[in-house]
Amino acid sequence: MNTEQNDVVESKRYKDEKIEKEGQVTLDENKSRHRIHLITIIGEIEGHENAGNQSKVTKYELLLPQLASIEDSEDIDGLLLLLNTMGGDVEAGLAIAEMVASLSKPTVSLVLGGSQSIGVPIAVSSDYSFIVPSGTMVIHPVRVNGMVIGAPQTFSYFRDVQDRITSFVCSHCNITQNRFEELMMETQMLTKDVGTVLAGEEAVREGIINEIGGIAQAIAKLHELIDAASR
Repeated sequence: MNTEQNDVVESKRYKDEKIEKEGQVTLDENKSRHRIHLITIIGEIEGHENAGNQSKVTKYELLLPQLASIEDSEDIDGLLLLLNTMGGDVEAGLAIAEMVASLSKPTVSLVLGGSQSIGVPIAVSSDYSFIVPSGTMVIHPVRVNGMVIGAPQTFSYFRDVQDRITSFVCSHCNITQNRFEELMMETQMLTKDVGTVLAGEEAVREGIINEIGGIAQAIAKLHELIDAASR
C-alpha cells in the first residue's frame, strides 16, 4: 500500500472514530464544495452532574470547545446540527445555544425525532431551522429534580431562568413571547404536566421552526447560506 492509500485509510479510520466517540464528522472532505461540520445532539444534555450510566448523553463540556474550534477553523465553512434530544440541564443547554448563536459561520439545525425542553433553544439558535414531519418539540416551564427550598427566593430564581429561556427563544425565531408562554403554561394537553407538544407542521406554523424538511433540504440550505456569506 503506497503513502497516498495509507493517508486515505487513516483519514477514514479517524472519521469513523470521531463519529463513534463524539457523534461528529466533517462532510465533503475533498473540498469540492463547502466543508460542513456535523454535530449531533442526542439523548440527555448532560450538565454539571453526570447522567446515569444507561443514558445516552450529549456532554456540553466537550461540545463547547468543539464549537470554539469550528469558529476558529479556516477549514470549516458551516455547521449542521442534528437534534434528537429529551432536554436536560438548563444551564448547559443555554450555554450550547448561546455558542451556536454567536458563531460567525452559517448554521442550520434539523430536528429529528424530538427537540424537547431545553432542546428548543438549541434548535432555534441556528441561522435557519428544519424539522421532519414526524418530529416533535415539547415546551414546558422550568422543572427541577430533587429537593428545593420552599422560599420566595427559589420561586424567583426559577422565574428568572424561565425568562432567560423565553427571551432567547423568542429573539431567535418568529414566535411572540406571549404565545410562547401560552404554550408553556397549557394545561389541557399533558395529563400529568403543564406544557405543549408540537409536531413538525405545528412547530413551523407557530413560528418556532423555519421549515419542514430533512437532511437533503438542510444541507442544501447550508450551502446556500455559505454561498451568500462569501459574496
